[in-house]
Amino acid sequence: MSLSPKTTEDLTRRERQVMDILHRRGESTVAEIMAELADPPTYSAVRSILRILGEKALIAFREDGPRYVYFPAAPTEQAQVDVLDHVVRTYFAGSTEQAVTALLRMSDTTLTDTELQAMRARIAGARKSGR
Repeated sequence: MSLSPKTTEDLTRRERQVMDILHRRGESTVAEIMAELADPPTYSAVRSILRILGEKALIAFREDGPRYVYFPAAPTEQAQVDVLDHVVRTYFAGSTEQAVTALLRMSDTTLTDTELQAMRARIAGARKSGR
């Protein structure tokens, strides 16, 4: 039985770790997921986490011979939007300006002229569309 999609805010630590791996890799087997987890639980425990994520409609799978390959049910781009929306609401009181300022203050953030031009174009487009 598949439930309606849940938000990723409702995940346990391990469920979040597995989702992060699947979004980063695109798709993975249980063994590949275990190899990326710090202090991984048992094979059966990872399978249980994947079953729960499937019940929450956050992942899907396909058969590849004798093994199952798991992947996010929603595109990674949608997950990026959902996570950033949560971060902006939770840590920046809904202020996009404060969130962008924090990103720009990060010591490892360096933007090329091309990236700055692209950001300016996106800001101009957002203004035109009333955002």
